[in-house]
Amino acid sequence: MDRCLQGEAVRRCMSLMGCSEASKHIIELLLLLVMFSDFPEKYQNWSTVDPQDLFDAPIQKKESNPKAHICRHLSNEARGCSYMVLWLDCDREGENICFEVIECTGFDMKDSKRKVYRAKFSSVTEKDISKAMDNLVEPNRDEALAVDARQEIDLKVGVAFSRFQTSYFQGKYQNLDCRVISYGPCQTPTLGFCVQRYMQINTFKPEKFWSLRPHLMKDGYELQLEWDRRRLFDLEAAVVFQKLVVEGRTAKVIDVSEKQEVKGRPAGLNTVNLLKVASSALGFGPQTAMHLAERLYTQGFISYPRTESTAYPSSFDFTDTLRAQVSNPVWGGYVQRLLSDGFNKPKSGTDAGDHPPITPMRAATEGIVGGDAWRLYQYVCQHFIGTVSPNCKYIRTKVELSIGGEIFHCTGQRVTEKGFTAIMPWSAVDEKKLPSFLKGEKIEVSRVELYEGNTAPPDFLTESELISLMEKHGIGTDASIPVHINNIGERNYVQVQSGRKLVPTALGITLIRGYQCIDPDLCLPDIRSFIEQQITLVAKGQADHSHVVQHVIQQFRRKFSYFVQQIEHMDALFEAQFSPLADSGRALSKCGKCLRYMKHITAVPPRLFCGTCEEVYYLPQKGTVKLYKELTCPLDNFELVIYSVPGPEGKSFPLCPYCYNSPPFEGIDTLFGAAKTANASAKTKTGSGMPCSLCPHPTCPHSLRNQGVCACPECEGSLVLDPVSFPKWKLNCNLCSCIVMLPEGAHRIATTSNRCPECDSTIIEIDFNKKTTPLENGATLHQGCVLCDELLLSLVEVKHGRSFVRRGGRGRGRGRGRGRGGRRGSKAVDPKMSFRDF
Repeated sequence: MDRCLQGEAVRRCMSLMGCSEASKHIIELLLLLVMFSDFPEKYQNWSTVDPQDLFDAPIQKKESNPKAHICRHLSNEARGCSYMVLWLDCDREGENICFEVIECTGFDMKDSKRKVYRAKFSSVTEKDISKAMDNLVEPNRDEALAVDARQEIDLKVGVAFSRFQTSYFQGKYQNLDCRVISYGPCQTPTLGFCVQRYMQINTFKPEKFWSLRPHLMKDGYELQLEWDRRRLFDLEAAVVFQKLVVEGRTAKVIDVSEKQEVKGRPAGLNTVNLLKVASSALGFGPQTAMHLAERLYTQGFISYPRTESTAYPSSFDFTDTLRAQVSNPVWGGYVQRLLSDGFNKPKSGTDAGDHPPITPMRAATEGIVGGDAWRLYQYVCQHFIGTVSPNCKYIRTKVELSIGGEIFHCTGQRVTEKGFTAIMPWSAVDEKKLPSFLKGEKIEVSRVELYEGNTAPPDFLTESELISLMEKHGIGTDASIPVHINNIGERNYVQVQSGRKLVPTALGITLIRGYQCIDPDLCLPDIRSFIEQQITLVAKGQADHSHVVQHVIQQFRRKFSYFVQQIEHMDALFEAQFSPLADSGRALSKCGKCLRYMKHITAVPPRLFCGTCEEVYYLPQKGTVKLYKELTCPLDNFELVIYSVPGPEGKSFPLCPYCYNSPPFEGIDTLFGAAKTANASAKTKTGSGMPCSLCPHPTCPHSLRNQGVCACPECEGSLVLDPVSFPKWKLNCNLCSCIVMLPEGAHRIATTSNRCPECDSTIIEIDFNKKTTPLENGATLHQGCVLCDELLLSLVEVKHGRSFVRRGGRGRGRGRGRGRGGRRGSKAVDPKMSFRDF
């Protein structure tokens, strides 16, 4: 479970136990404690570090928010304490966090004076919390090491392959819509299942078949009989049988049988089954379903939602759990009858030794938990009630008939006891009534239909089917399955279509075909299944953590070397599927290195491509790009282009393609969604995305120094003159969406070298139209400060702004703004990939 959710759950535990404010403060710190495995800083540079070296690189655990100093706070809080009780999720990940906390607090498990205990609980209720407190245990080092092993393997393998294939393919093909071409030991086999089904559909060849369908009338019912041969693939043979049946004319009843059938109540609900039902019946993706279940758990409405068990422990209190549901207006009456008449023990299931099945712990209403969470909670309740309900019983009647020597049959079903299907109506038996038949009875056949059909391919995999395959082959855990499915969607490898069907994209198909050509093991589930088996042995203390990691890494290092040598095979598939950049786009601007024209590729992500230098320069998205008066950048001689956002309130700014991708000045953050590339990010720690409106070059006429006017009234950016906004002149903030409209219709507006003595803003010069000039005596030329000049203040208008008042002392900002990515409250995102996603 997400560690923040763990913190919320534990915080609720502490409230139930009436803990002190000091104890609750420690829980608040745990709420923020999120550690992750990553490489040291020197291995972060994509251009200088060979991906092969990552297999031997050390890894370290880092705080995701080091500025919060959570470890230091925990250490301070633990001073003077003799006991520490760890209340975290009772799975391997929770055990791993236990040892992170132990390390932060400085406790030593071998120290007899300072004791560390582990609380094991499955729900956030007073009863479970008290029971956990009475049965404290020691943290399990083996389970924590199993998590460390998985993290190290996934990090090194995933990042090495991802960096190599991303660097190799990125920017090479025009219609390749991706930022990162990632590989993951779990993610890729998951995609492999989807592509395998796609290939089955694509290579399927339909065949015609024929089937006999006699019809007869009996007691006012028209019945269609089913042929025991089912279907034939030979038309001539089918026609022969049709003649025999037509000539037979009458159907003779040769047997009538009735059999009592039982549809068993379900076993307890585990995570995988919950995710499958959420996708197929409720329309929730696995990750959404898991987030909803986690929220219900932290609020105390259901038990721990991550469990592999479907069997309840012998000590489970079914009576109290059912009583909590008596007040429900939908199923309360049914539950009351169960309590009065006696409920059944759930059927035996699988006890994985982790947690009991997912169970409702207290009553809830839709108003309390919300619409989507309520639907999930409703299913959990109905499933639990179904597990202690009687079985569904029905009578199945089968009538066999002979027509012209061929055997046909019809079946009917009649429910005698609804049992659990009364509370789970979607599992109800479909009733079908049959008229009464007597053995030896003869009935006239009304007509005989020769049905012609075609065999059909399987449909695309649904999320529910994919979850079943992942569980069957041991791909991922109940905690990570939703993440892997979500990742292949976010990477643009599959698209989720109606019915929650997963349809592979051209990129996803090409990747899997490439792995199959080079090394099929890379996309087959066998290797991951083996890794999970080894990790399970580590968790049980039956295998050494370091030996398992070393063995797996050594195998993948060899596979990686072979993959690099054979990458041309995958490249040939990419070339067949995607258009090379050299064959697409139109000439736009000159390269500053070779002075030849670069092609503008408009497909996402938009970019310029120099065929001579074989270099790619990414451009801002969601706008238009044109050549800017054939002007050049004084730093690198690249021709400038002008980027414009469409619409009356859109903004424009010039940029140098080279500076935009490789900012020459430190402190320039990403602006307007530039696509970071492996090469670009390697050249500068500040990333890419420096247009001229952020450039502090002192002499360039297009830089912030010369086109900046004043500080933005809404952020720490600067208002810069839009050079192509005539006749609707305006100032644009170089960091936020603030726009200041200047006097419309002026012939010319330009910045000057003079500055306002009051606020240090740049003085602008306006050449008004003679017909609309606001100046006295028909004068047209005016210089002034937009913040201090009364005339200009009366003529400007702020768009998207709260106010436009003078802010003394700030001047033009001159690059002091934090950039779009550094605005308060935003979340930093690695555009290449998150190492924690593998």
